[in-house]
Amino acid sequence: MTAGDLAPFWLTLRLAAIVTAILLVAATPLAWWLAHSKSRMRPMIEAVTAMPLVLPPTVLGFYLLVALNPSTPLGGLWMNATGTSLTFSFAGLVVASLIYSLPFAVQPLQAAFAEIGRKPIEAAASCGAGPLDAFMSVAVPLARRGYLAAAVLTFAHTLGEFGVVLMVGGNIPGQTKTVAIAIYERVEVLDYPAAHGMSALLVALSFAALYLLFRTNRREAAG
Repeated sequence: MTAGDLAPFWLTLRLAAIVTAILLVAATPLAWWLAHSKSRMRPMIEAVTAMPLVLPPTVLGFYLLVALNPSTPLGGLWMNATGTSLTFSFAGLVVASLIYSLPFAVQPLQAAFAEIGRKPIEAAASCGAGPLDAFMSVAVPLARRGYLAAAVLTFAHTLGEFGVVLMVGGNIPGQTKTVAIAIYERVEVLDYPAAHGMSALLVALSFAALYLLFRTNRREAAG
């Protein structure tokens, strides 16, 4: 592979790292609420959160493209604040990937928080800890396996995104051309050796991430 072939990898890794970091924070309150709420709205919120799992990526990408263009309130606000468009930009890829990868962060955290229950938080509160202090010092450490699973799955899923990022970001080298798009481009011109090299590296990265997850979970379960 040439240096030009590696450029989409660095962009994709940067995208995956940013999306993972944001979602680990943003998904936490939603996952906690879903794990413990008895609201009649809960099934609806769960369904909306899980929609990216079942929607075709091109469908989700199309609606995101429509929602983020400068003529919409969100796209217009971004345009006025930054002078750039959310569509066909790296920032737009981040927004699209946050929505597309949301269930991969929320569901592991929701399962971890449901397993913990409320009793540890209530015990910390009875000792004088505030709600945020009790959550950060008790719930988060107890849910560490959920956080690890959320981080690994979100990162690995973002690495392989194709339809959504292509619809929202297009194929701009150095800005929106991710590794999945680069592979597809190489296949289109029948450059199979380059496509194989990039695909093999992506397979290795995905396998390493999942291996880390399963090995860590097995160690924690044994310990």
